[in-house]
Amino acid sequence: SPAVFIPIAEETGLIVAIGEWVLRTACAQNKRWQKQGFSPLRMAVNISARQFREPSFFESVKEILREAELDPQWLELEITESIAMDKCEASLQMLDAFKALGVRISIDDFGTGFSSLNYLRRMPIDTLKIDQSFIRDICTCGHGEEVVTAIIQLAKNLKLKVIAEGVETANQRSFLKDKLCDEMQGFLYSQAVPSHEA
Repeated sequence: SPAVFIPIAEETGLIVAIGEWVLRTACAQNKRWQKQGFSPLRMAVNISARQFREPSFFESVKEILREAELDPQWLELEITESIAMDKCEASLQMLDAFKALGVRISIDDFGTGFSSLNYLRRMPIDTLKIDQSFIRDICTCGHGEEVVTAIIQLAKNLKLKVIAEGVETANQRSFLKDKLCDEMQGFLYSQAVPSHEA
C-alpha cells in the first residue's frame, strides 16, 4: 500500500527518483493517448514534500514535459496543504512559476491541514480536493456533511474547482451532486486500472 511504502521512500530519499519516474511515465502515457486519437485529458500527479523541495524540481518538470512533447496544460500537480504552507513565500514563488508555465495546481487532501486562508487566497491554485476522511463521514452521525458543504462553498467563493476524493457510495455521490461538487473520484467509479483498460 502507498501508505506503507511512501513514508519509507520519503525517509530514504528514494521518493525523488520515484516521483520523477511517475511524472515521466504519466506525461508519456498522456501523450501516447493523444497520439492514439483520444481527446486530450489532464493528468494529475501527486507530488511529495521532498520532491517539491528539490532545487531542480521546476526544471525537471519542464524537461519531462519537453521530452514527452506534452503541452503543460495537460499536467496537474497535486500538493498537500502542508507542502503549500511550509516555507510559504518560497512555495508561492514555485507555484507561480508552474502557473506561468501553464501547469495546473491542486491542493490534495484539503481540510486535513491547517491552512492560512490568507495564503490560500494568494496561491495560484486551480482545484481543492476534499479529503476522503470527510467524504466517509457523509450520511453518518459525524460532521462530514457540514465540513464538505463548507469546503465546496469556500472553493466556489475562491472560484476554484472542487473534487471529492474517495467516493464509494451512491448516497455520497447524491449528496455531493446536490451540493454542486464539480468532480468526484473513487471506487464507486473505478479502482486504479492499467492504461489499456483506462
